[in-house]
Amino acid sequence: MKSRRSFIQKISAGLAIPSLVSFNSPTRTTPKSISHSLQGEGYWDEVRKQFPLKENRVYLNNGTFGPSPQVVLDALQTCFVETNSSGEYGHIEPEREKLAAFVGIKTSEISLTHNTTEGINIMCWGLPLKSGDEVIITLHEHVGNALPWLNRAKLHGIVLKPFEPKTTQEENLELIKSLVTAKTKVIAIPHVTCTTGLVFPIKEISAFARSKGIFTAIDGAHGAGTFDLDLHDLGCDLYASSYHKWVLGPNGTGFLYVREGILEQVQAYQIGAYSDLGWNMYQNPPEFKGYVPTAHRFDYGSQSLPMMKGAVAATDFHTEIGREKIETRIRGLNQYLYDGLSEMKSMLVILSSPESESRISMVTFKPKGRDYQEVAGLISKEGFRIRQVPESKLDAIRISTHLYNRKEEIDNFLKSCQKVLG
Repeated sequence: MKSRRSFIQKISAGLAIPSLVSFNSPTRTTPKSISHSLQGEGYWDEVRKQFPLKENRVYLNNGTFGPSPQVVLDALQTCFVETNSSGEYGHIEPEREKLAAFVGIKTSEISLTHNTTEGINIMCWGLPLKSGDEVIITLHEHVGNALPWLNRAKLHGIVLKPFEPKTTQEENLELIKSLVTAKTKVIAIPHVTCTTGLVFPIKEISAFARSKGIFTAIDGAHGAGTFDLDLHDLGCDLYASSYHKWVLGPNGTGFLYVREGILEQVQAYQIGAYSDLGWNMYQNPPEFKGYVPTAHRFDYGSQSLPMMKGAVAATDFHTEIGREKIETRIRGLNQYLYDGLSEMKSMLVILSSPESESRISMVTFKPKGRDYQEVAGLISKEGFRIRQVPESKLDAIRISTHLYNRKEEIDNFLKSCQKVLG
């Protein structure tokens, strides 16, 4: 701890910026290890102790950013110090292998990116589309999925077919099937919407799309780290996600999955070192021998080894606890929150699906007869970090919970909602 404090103090002094550590209460000391012999809430209390989260504010906005456990911060610091002490920044192939295994794919199928939006842009621009080709998309897109497709529609004349999602998985599957025409080339939807936390049945949608020769390009920002994710089992063609949300890794880290069978159909436009099979400027004309036969062609140039070490530390943290166990915990907290909000139907309208299979980690609600921004501001003053949802004309409030949250925190949040709305 002394070493870490000294490191942070030196950084802060060198940059001449105010400390970002203080938030009116001290941070945690070195966390205890998790005792796997514990059961129930006692076990999850031990998990919470792995995070340097403050106790004077309840964090309920993991859908925007996932605070990292201490092991991730330690991995980042250690590698930053090592690389800057030695001058050897290293290569990331061992990390790539572990990150691919975490989502059930081959090492050759993963491109390491900086965020979900970067991966979406690669798949949006790389797919072989021409003017008039149709892309099915929702009216509940995050800006990171909406703008790339809108931009390609503007420049290349592809046709976007947005739809309003239904509340159940069966309804959404049938709706998407009904939107398909002979011109449909891509289904570009989120695994989980950022607006209401709606879970789409991606496995069934992907199987249907494959049978019709349609690409599935999935915004997986809220998929990795929530589900016990196996992308081969999911069956989609492309899947973009990040490590800084539900995986609880560092900001500036993400990945793109490109199914092996479609690799040569996705054009790489931005390339550099490690994207190629060789090149020679001395030949006449200069020679480019082609792309490496893997998805690594898309993550060109130098990568940050410390950031990748941090991402691996985050996936190791999930694996140590148990990914199935984490998914069960996330779903349990989500249902607990949903049930609590359901008891306040005279005060609010829940916009998230009542079907448990169509939810996993987020619940969105709209106050009745009150301005949502005013209500959100009052709830925030009660000591809760939440998110407003102006997107898709919802004008609502979103609550997202993760494994570090306690049921007691949800109880306190519900009491604050009753106080503010009552």
